[in-house]
Order: sequence, then structure tokens, then C-alpha cells
Amino acid sequence: MIYSTVDGHTLKICNRLLDILLKNKQPIELFSIEEFQEDISRFDRLILGASIRYGVHNKQVIDFITANKEKLDKIQTAFFSVNLVARKPDKNTAETNPYVIKFFKKIDWKPDVVEVFAGMLDYQKYPFWDRIMIQLIMRITKGPTDPKTKVEYTDWDQVDAFGRKLCEW
Repeated sequence: MIYSTVDGHTLKICNRLLDILLKNKQPIELFSIEEFQEDISRFDRLILGASIRYGVHNKQVIDFITANKEKLDKIQTAFFSVNLVARKPDKNTAETNPYVIKFFKKIDWKPDVVEVFAGMLDYQKYPFWDRIMIQLIMRITKGPTDPKTKVEYTDWDQVDAFGRKLCEW
């Protein structure tokens, strides 16, 4: 499992999935996108999790997929996106989440399984300019803008269900 995170919430989701997979005796290793140096050919399955910041996934995720597309196409793959737009019931699936739709239009890769999880909003954790920009985005999308707001929107039952689905591979 490879992840890209900005504030650590995607890693928290990965750790939850890791626990589920290990409890079900699934062989699994966890890597950040920055530290991953392995040859994908040595794996028969790969899970990639990525968060959104300012409407896009980390460029390293796109570069990783582009560089490894042929190898990814030869193994089972899963992708999940973590973003705040997914807090809305009408935008929390791969088919309805605008960031995921845009992401898959931009790249030439079709994972076997795609999931979308709502992330966490924690204004006090963000650097000044990030906080201002995220407040602006939240104002536009009718989300909370109080600078003291800390809300975890993640549906952990959904994460657990995804983990169980991965165990069935």
C-alpha cells in the first residue's frame, strides 16, 4: 500500500486498512509515495491512497502512475482518494466525486477498485495561507469556516468495508 498525504489523515486511513488486512492474514507493506523505491513487479496487488489539496492529487502520485502504468496494468490495483468534497452524500463515490472524475480523465490508468473517503478539516493545524485558502473553498462549497473548526468527516464503516473488500482479492 502506497500513500500520499498532506496532513496525515490519508496515513490514518491506510493504518486502519493495514490493520484489517493483517487481521485477515493478508501480506501487506506500507510505503509513503516519497519513500517507495521498490519494483512493482514484485507485488501481485497494489493499493494507492492519495489526498487532495486545492483540488488536485499530489503530482508524485500522477508521476508514479505514469512511470509504472504498464506494471500496474499487470497486477490487481485499488485506488482511494481522500478529500473534503466527499463529506457531501452526493459526492462521495468514484462516479460522483469531481476530483476523482477529473483525476481519471487526466491519467491513463483504470484500477480494479476505486473508493472515495471524506477527509478531515482542522483549521488550527494548517499554515496561515492554507487555512485562508481552505476557508475560502469551504465558503464556496457551503462548509464550515470557523478557524477553530476540527471535524473528521471520514466514514470509518466505509473504510472498514473497503478493507474487507480488499481481503476478498
